[in-house]
Amino acid sequence: MFTTGMGFFTDAYDLFIIGTVTAILTPLWHLSTTELAILNSTSLAAAALGALFFGKLMDVLGRKAMYGIEVILLTLGAVLSAFAPSFGWLVLFRFLVGLGVGGDYPTSSVIMSEYSNRKNRGLLVTMVFSMQGLGLLAGPLIASILLSTGMSHAIAWRVMLGLGAIPAASVIYLRRKLSETPRYLVSVKQDQAKAAEIVSGLTGATVSAVESTPQATQKPTFLTRKNIVRLIGTAGSWFLIDVAFYGNGVSSQLILKALLPNASLVTTTLVAAAIFLVAAVPGYFVAAKYMDRIGRKVIQSVGFGVMALAYLSLFLVPAIAKLPILFLIIYGVSYFFIEFGPNTTTFLVPSEVFPTRLRGTGHGMSAAGGKIGAFLGAFVLPGILKSAGLSSTMGLLAGVSALGILLTLITLPEMKQRSLEENELPITQQPSAAKSLSVTYS
Repeated sequence: MFTTGMGFFTDAYDLFIIGTVTAILTPLWHLSTTELAILNSTSLAAAALGALFFGKLMDVLGRKAMYGIEVILLTLGAVLSAFAPSFGWLVLFRFLVGLGVGGDYPTSSVIMSEYSNRKNRGLLVTMVFSMQGLGLLAGPLIASILLSTGMSHAIAWRVMLGLGAIPAASVIYLRRKLSETPRYLVSVKQDQAKAAEIVSGLTGATVSAVESTPQATQKPTFLTRKNIVRLIGTAGSWFLIDVAFYGNGVSSQLILKALLPNASLVTTTLVAAAIFLVAAVPGYFVAAKYMDRIGRKVIQSVGFGVMALAYLSLFLVPAIAKLPILFLIIYGVSYFFIEFGPNTTTFLVPSEVFPTRLRGTGHGMSAAGGKIGAFLGAFVLPGILKSAGLSSTMGLLAGVSALGILLTLITLPEMKQRSLEENELPITQQPSAAKSLSVTYS
């Protein structure tokens, strides 16, 4: 869990920290609104490319071949960002961070999913993603500590970005040493003996490769109705949740400043930390506990629904913004159901609904859809917040959430307690009667 989860800890830490960093850099570097939006969203645009690149290559070269490269990029990007001499260089180094973040989505999710069985796959994959919750908490806490020490802002922002290298660097060796997943060995490499050896090592039981008649699979392609519909569902719902999640995350300082106009940067940072601690972090772990009981589709639909209601109430009753406690309660409820809802399920479901030969590509395209939504949320939402106000911004997010409900119900299957092997492409019998070895498990 530590090995696969540290990338998401770094991702979430970075998500919050960049909002604080831009709040510091705006007066230091005299950033314009456009420059602020670029800095907030560059790593998210790069994450879309990273997800596509790593997702495709892990299907071609193998899970093991790619795993660990993404955290090397994260580490390098974080260190270089801390020493960026100017706006242009910082944008470039943030792009490097984004490539690593994007690569971590398909690699970690698919690897954990393929190592899991149908009974606890939802729990295990969601627990990997729950490290994001701890990163969300670590970001504001570290920022608050640094700012409260009296450290110069010119140094503090560099330390904040540089610290992001530590969790990523801590798992480079462990990821590079991880074995190939048995499912990839069986379905793609057709190395059933090696797969049996790995399963034996993991379970402690004696597992033997079983002889079976070889079968030829169709050439892997997404150009089937089932795959296209599922991809629309996974990428589309991820796009919608990330508009809200990343838009809110990057804009958290602006939202809290609009709510608490006289509060200091340290105060708004601590308020954000409190929201994450009380609402967001529990949501991840509640989702993990109930994912295999309630099911992905129900949790995602209910999550989008509660988000829509929470945002709609803030839109229809603008006076709530003048009651900070009530606003923060409703805002916190929306955060809980983001996590006990589509933020966790959109990470899990793409690792379950595509065949093994296409799983990395499918998850990569889904994550890319999410990061495009994140880019738009981070780039556009701060501008909408400044120009249209808090109430209108919440109204927009209510509409986004409502679309998520419809897309979930129409396009996605329920994968609770179902084996990944159910997704394999139709197969036809080869004319040859030769035998090969296979390993089958749920």
